[in-house]
Amino acid sequence: MKRKQQRMVIGIALIVAGIGLLMWGYNISGSWSGRLSSALTGSPGDKAMILYILGAVCTALGIFQLVK
Repeated sequence: MKRKQQRMVIGIALIVAGIGLLMWGYNISGSWSGRLSSALTGSPGDKAMILYILGAVCTALGIFQLVK
C-alpha cells in the first residue's frame, strides 16, 4: 500500500510540474521578445519549445504513474 501512495504522490508532482512548465512556455511565447522571435522566424523560440516539450513529457509521465 505504501508503494502505491508513493507512486501517486510522484504522479501528482509530475503533473503539477508539467502544467507549470507548459504555462511558463506559454508565457514566454506570448512575451514581447517571444512575439518578435516568432514574427521573424515563423516559429516559437527555442526556450518556449523546450518548455512545451518538457511540460508535455512530465504531464504524460505523471498521468502514467497515476493510471499504473
